[in-house]
Amino acid sequence: MPRPSFPGADSDRQFNNADSFAAAFDLAWRRLGSAGESDLLNREEKLDKVLEELSEHPFAARDALRAREVGEFRLRLHGL
Repeated sequence: MPRPSFPGADSDRQFNNADSFAAAFDLAWRRLGSAGESDLLNREEKLDKVLEELSEHPFAARDALRAREVGEFRLRLHGL
């Protein structure tokens, strides 16, 4: 699995903020992309799957709508 593009993202520590969620989101998106099943899903389905996987992250648990916005921003940022 490729290393995240910023320091600290490989840590198991999670914080109740958008930066921590963005790091977890990028990692989960990459993991999904390396799984064969993701080829059968469209972008929205992949996004839903990653958000479901991260639903217990402190930031997502506090504000699921904002977590979706962060996820969508990350996808736009990476041109996906």
